[in-house]
Amino acid sequence: MSDYFEFHRKTEERLLRYAAISTQSKPFDGTWPTTDCQRDLARLLFSELHELGIRAAFDEARCVVYGWLPAAHAAEDRSIALIAHMDTAPDVKGSGVKPWVLRSYPGGDIVLNEAEGIILRAADYPNLAQYVGQDLVLTDGTTLLGGDDKAAIAALMTLAEYYAAHPELPHRTVCLAFTPDEEMGGLSRDLDLKLLGAEFAYTVDGDHLGWYQNQTFNAAQVTVTITGRSVHPATAKGIMVNASDLAVEFLNSLPPQEKPQFTEGVDGFYHVTSLQSDCEHAEIHLIIRDFDRKSFQHRQDVLLEIAHRINRRWGPKRVVVAFQQQYRNMGDVLEQYPFLTADLEAAIRAAGLEPKSEPFRGGTDGSALSFRGLPCPNLSAGYENAHGRFEFVPVPSMAKNVEILLHLTEK
Repeated sequence: MSDYFEFHRKTEERLLRYAAISTQSKPFDGTWPTTDCQRDLARLLFSELHELGIRAAFDEARCVVYGWLPAAHAAEDRSIALIAHMDTAPDVKGSGVKPWVLRSYPGGDIVLNEAEGIILRAADYPNLAQYVGQDLVLTDGTTLLGGDDKAAIAALMTLAEYYAAHPELPHRTVCLAFTPDEEMGGLSRDLDLKLLGAEFAYTVDGDHLGWYQNQTFNAAQVTVTITGRSVHPATAKGIMVNASDLAVEFLNSLPPQEKPQFTEGVDGFYHVTSLQSDCEHAEIHLIIRDFDRKSFQHRQDVLLEIAHRINRRWGPKRVVVAFQQQYRNMGDVLEQYPFLTADLEAAIRAAGLEPKSEPFRGGTDGSALSFRGLPCPNLSAGYENAHGRFEFVPVPSMAKNVEILLHLTEK
């Protein structure tokens, strides 16, 4: 595409600008968004859309930015939303980001911070090898970069600018949305679908250019509450019920090989995230994941049966299991709209890439949106090593994603 080099320049400029703005979210404490700093980027995006002459709205209370590009010369208008999240992960420091560009990466190790001896080593990150000769956006090694998901924002804003500058180009109605707190499981909870006005959507989030996801886990958080009975150990026989012992029994009853460290691909799992206990009280937190609905239900039944078995021996309600459903496999919805995947694959091929996909061992905002009535696969944004100080974004990946999105929306 003749405009590829312009996309390269524009996306690079935008990522450098957006990455320098701290938008790190934090564990949910009762407020959404979880950090006020996300509004700084939201205000900037809202302002930039206005400057481009694009109709936009900013829900400041919910920290959601909307933009609309009305259909132009389109024989068929199937309104499509493109969605990216503004927050960055809390895993590594996310403020004071100092992004920089390594031109024409020559291969080998990259010194990120000579003073502190921080080196991105090719032996530790073999994915670097495929980007030899490309321009890479990196950090100084003391923070994450935020390419997850600001690489996507840079691509979406470049797409919007391109359409605004070329009104002669035919395209469908394109609705843009930039949302907060994805890293905290926000799942676009405050996205106003009526205001957005799209029939279908694509999130743009994930590593590896040219990959897409149309399946995710079914997911639930589980809290196991165990009530014991304490008494002096000298007179404990026949009286004491040690909650810590029951917690150990519960955990030892889980299928030993069905844990994250032993699973891959479409395997589901049980994952214990925390345990607190004493003689009187114990509380176990875990998550369960599975792609198949029946298998996911079976995992819930297994936990209930373990609790029932312990309660039969130690008394009713000693062990209580509570489930909080998080998200479901968006594939159960998307299988009803096969053209969404077909259109995405066609757009990736039109940009000169071979589309690749695998079930995503997690959830996306599209998981929740699909079940809210907005079918929503995910296109990867092209960043690498997300959530860490060795994150980087190949600039050609962002430019190529603009091409993909143009092909996706041009009909």
